[in-house]
Amino acid sequence: MSRTLTAQDLKDTFDAFNRHDIDGVMTHFADDCVFFTVAGDNEYGNRIDGKEAIAKAFTNVWTTMPDVQWADHSHFISEDGTRGVSQWTFRATNPDGTRTEVQGVDLFRIKDGKLVEKQAIRKQRPAIPAK
Repeated sequence: MSRTLTAQDLKDTFDAFNRHDIDGVMTHFADDCVFFTVAGDNEYGNRIDGKEAIAKAFTNVWTTMPDVQWADHSHFISEDGTRGVSQWTFRATNPDGTRTEVQGVDLFRIKDGKLVEKQAIRKQRPAIPAK
C-alpha cells in the first residue's frame, strides 16, 4: 500500500525550496515526474522529464537567483488524493539586480503518494528596479 501525500508534505517541499535543500525538495517527486516551467517556447512553458533533470533545473534557479524564495505558501490536496495545489509569492533578485515579486501556483498530479506532474503558473509583472 502506498503512502498518501498530504498538504503538510507540500509545505515541507516548499520549506525545502526556501532552504535551497534539493534532497528535501525532491523527496516527494516520482522518478518519472514531469515539470512544466513558468516560461518557455511552448504554450505550457518548457517540459522537463525525470527527477534528476528537474532537480538540476531547480538548482539552476538557486544559482541564478541566490535569494529566491517562495513566500507565504499554502497547500491543498484533493479529497481523492490525486491532485494538489500550492499557492505562493515568488521573490528573487534577478542577475541584473532588478527584483521579481509575483504570485503563482503549482498544480500537481499525484500517483501512489508521489508527485508525477508539476505545472508552474506565475503572474507576469515588470521587474522592480534595483534599489
